[in-house]
Parts: sequence; C-alpha cells; structure tokens
Amino acid sequence: MLFLKNAEIHTMVGETIENGQILIENGKIKAIGKEVKCPEGAEVIECEGGFVMPGLIDAHSHLGMWENAMGFEGSDGNEACDPVTPHLRAIDGMNPKDEFFREALEAGVTTVASGPGSANVIGGQYAIVKTHGDRIDDMIINESFAMKCAFGENPKRVYNAQKKSPSTRMATAAILRENLAKAKEYAAKKDRANGDLEKMPAFDMKMEALERVIRKEIPLKSHAHRSDDILTSLRIAKEFDVDITLDHCTEGHLIVDYLKEGYQKGIIVGPTMSSRSKIELKNLTFDTPGILSNAGIKIAIMTDHPVIPQEYLMVCVALAARAGMKEEDALKAVTINAAEIIGIGDRVGSLEEGKDGDIVVYTGHPFDLRSQVKNVIIDGKVVK
Repeated sequence: MLFLKNAEIHTMVGETIENGQILIENGKIKAIGKEVKCPEGAEVIECEGGFVMPGLIDAHSHLGMWENAMGFEGSDGNEACDPVTPHLRAIDGMNPKDEFFREALEAGVTTVASGPGSANVIGGQYAIVKTHGDRIDDMIINESFAMKCAFGENPKRVYNAQKKSPSTRMATAAILRENLAKAKEYAAKKDRANGDLEKMPAFDMKMEALERVIRKEIPLKSHAHRSDDILTSLRIAKEFDVDITLDHCTEGHLIVDYLKEGYQKGIIVGPTMSSRSKIELKNLTFDTPGILSNAGIKIAIMTDHPVIPQEYLMVCVALAARAGMKEEDALKAVTINAAEIIGIGDRVGSLEEGKDGDIVVYTGHPFDLRSQVKNVIIDGKVVK
C-alpha cells in the first residue's frame, strides 16, 4: 500500500482537495479525500507544499519509435515504401529501453499514445502504453486503439520523391477512400459467409486491420495541419461512417464554427513549440488550443515526440495557458481530456477511486519552470 498525505490534490474532475490524502492499494486508488486514514505498514509520501495531479498523458507521440541519439538504426516509425500499411503495429517497433522513456517518466508523463509517423496515407496501428517497464507487453493499455492516416504535405513529399502515387492531395484522399471501400467489402463478405470457411474471402492482413475501422472498433487517427486537409478527413469519415480523431489541427482556429458543428470527438493539438518548418505550418500559433477550448471543444495537447521531446509536454501546456487557454482546461488537456479522447478515461486521467494509481507530485505549480517533479507513481509503484 502507498499513502500520500498533506497533499494539494488536483483531481481533474472536481474541486481541489486541500490537505488531502490518497491511499493506493494493488495499483489502484482505493480512497481519496481529507479524512483518509493511513493503514499500518503503508509506505508514506509527504506532499506538503506540493502540487499533486494525475500522471500526464500524451495523446499523440512517437515515443520509442525514433530512438535517442540514433539515425536509421533506431528509426522505426515510417515504412515509407508503400503508402498503405494498416497491418503494421507500433508495439512491434517500440523500444522501452530507449532513454526517452526514462526522461518522459521523470517529467511526470506516465501514459503515451505512440505509433507510426505520417509518411504513408495509412501508416498503421497506434498503441497506448505506460512509460515504465522493461518489456512493452507489460506496459500496454491498448495495443491497437487507432489507425493512423495522414493528409497534406508528408505523403505527397515522400512518394513524389519515389515518383509514385500519391503526389497530390487528390491521390491521398483517393487512396484512403479506395482502401476503406475494400475493407467495407471485405467485412461484408465475412458477414455473408457467417463462419463458413468455404465462403470466406481470401485472408488479407491489411483488410483485417482496416475492418476494425469499418466496424467502428477503432477510429482513424488523422494527421492534418491545414484547414482544408482537416475538412477532407472529416468528409471521408462521414462518407464511410467511421470514427476519427483530429490530430495536429494546426489551423483549427480558422474553422472553429465548422468543427463545433460537425465534430464532437475532441481534438489533439500540437506540436506547437516548434518552428514553422513547412508551408502547412505557416499559421502555427499557441492561440489554437485556447480558441478551440474556449469555444467548447474538448482539447488535448501533444508533443508529437520527438518533434518536441516528450519531457516538455507540461511546458507546451503552460505556453497554451499563457496564450489564453484557461488553466483548468490546459491541465485537463494532458490528463482527463487526453484520456477520454483516446478512450482510456475509465482507467487514467483523473484521481478517483478505482482508477490506476498514476500520480505526479510537483514541488510547486507545474506551470512554474522552477518547479520540479518530486515523485512519479505508476500503477501504485513509486518509480521516481
């Protein structure tokens, strides 16, 4: 058992608990409040003067896919020789021994959604993992929670260089449509077969993966920066009646009314603490999260690690708050909002009884750059 006492507890789902206590047992939060008693034999963490909140969650990262201080040998995020690779799984390319995992953990990041990059139109399956462990299999929350797809400059650039399609936005959209249509037909054939192996379609590993999107078991995870690319991704999702999350959404502040009207899933914004390295980032601004959040849209903030190192997730949040995002909404953007958008809000993202014991203790307010991460707890174990 683990007992945190004299804590200023920011639960992310209610009022701040002053001078509160948290009891963790068997990896889960057993009790939280002002009157919780410390059981005999429990390990005690003194939190007086600190700021206690849920472990941070990055809803869009590539942690473990591009390794620290390595070139090609540690680059496993893009299989950039085929624009359609839905059968690839992040967990098969993710190295938990990468130094970036330790740096993320020590910065209070306890959960990440990590997966393929944006070279391909359909890049493969994202996973959600904790940041502590020796074996990725022991760190998994969901090994395949979303299917990465990409719009805009990246697929164009990669395949134009190879003199292959897509080299236009039209082709990117057409390739995605073609494969969603094939997956829909594949799923229909399986349904008609009704378990009869003689009538089943020939096994297709790519279609097996995309079938889960068609059946709404997992969403598309859409890489889209420019406003027209964002709207194209929504158009295709509506056409095929599939779920989708909007990731990056750099020009989301330019189309707020359309997003409010036609999209209610939540938006994952970033990486904003970076240079305008390509044309589709010319309207990059830290105003975006606040404008969308203040309009009533659920927002998560991401690093897109290694674009922004994973350890600077909270710095991104502080800068969004400085640019006009309400403080509470900004903190929710890397806790409960991030958890709910990626479908794990029942386990993490807030400090409530029954949820995973993932907690970070700061020496002061996390927006103050002088504050340090004093303790990190994952699944009820003190890992820092």
